[in-house]
Amino acid sequence: MEKLSNMLNLFMDRIDSGFNISDITLTAVDYVQILIIAFLIYHVLLWIKNTRAWNLLKGIVVILVFVLIASLFEMTTILWLAENLFSVGVIAIVIVFQPELRKALENLGGKNFFGRVLSIGKTDTAKFSDKTVEELVKACYAMGRVKTGALIVIEDQIMLTEYIRTGIDVDGILTSQLLINIFEKNTPLHDGAVIVRGDRVVSATCYLPLSDSLALSKDLGTRHRAAVGISEVSDSLTIVVSEETGGVSVAMRGQIYRDIDADFLRAKLQYVQNRTHEVSRLELLKRRFLNAKKNSKNLNE
Repeated sequence: MEKLSNMLNLFMDRIDSGFNISDITLTAVDYVQILIIAFLIYHVLLWIKNTRAWNLLKGIVVILVFVLIASLFEMTTILWLAENLFSVGVIAIVIVFQPELRKALENLGGKNFFGRVLSIGKTDTAKFSDKTVEELVKACYAMGRVKTGALIVIEDQIMLTEYIRTGIDVDGILTSQLLINIFEKNTPLHDGAVIVRGDRVVSATCYLPLSDSLALSKDLGTRHRAAVGISEVSDSLTIVVSEETGGVSVAMRGQIYRDIDADFLRAKLQYVQNRTHEVSRLELLKRRFLNAKKNSKNLNE
């Protein structure tokens, strides 16, 4: 601790001796540059916040703090590893953030980019209510009794914006009748997934990534594999109603619970409703690598 204190004092002395704020003269151009840089940094952070990259960014910040501590204590081995792994880390970040980077470049070239940039708003990510829990349970088992297939994704902390964009906007208060009408056979919105954010149905007919896990049963259909797939790359809860059997299943954290009863479904929904902890960063990083590998494979095919 004494060594750290001495280093900090030396650092502050150097700042005091070599940096005098009274010597700085800012021109109008400097103020404009500061505003532009602040504007860009704000919207880059806002873009990251609206994707699943937010938790990974916080993990990178933690790593940088450890590197700073290693530098203060002159931990040469850790500094050597950090220096040699830097270039590899940059490539890894590009691979992990591939979907978000591609979407950001697409938005940059889109005609509505500036309209979205200039609009400052806060996305509602509030947890859903008890009424929404009961409406979900009621709808799922009502559809199960008549063997109406359904795929419902409940968003949690990791935002599913990139999957919401693949569907059709609904933005309606979640009710059992709304869900039943959406998934009614031969209706325009019945095919694909519904994504729920808070107490609202945000989008329908959304495309989800399919799981390639070899641990899944071979008799699982596309809906169930999509449910597991989205749970592998996010912290969402996904409900599946089988069109063949009418059974209700739930997918979370890459696991699927099949043919559950109403009490089990209600308990899982209440767990997500009251959950406040974040997904393990290592677990999320693993999911992102798997998803990036899957996307690269699909692009090459």
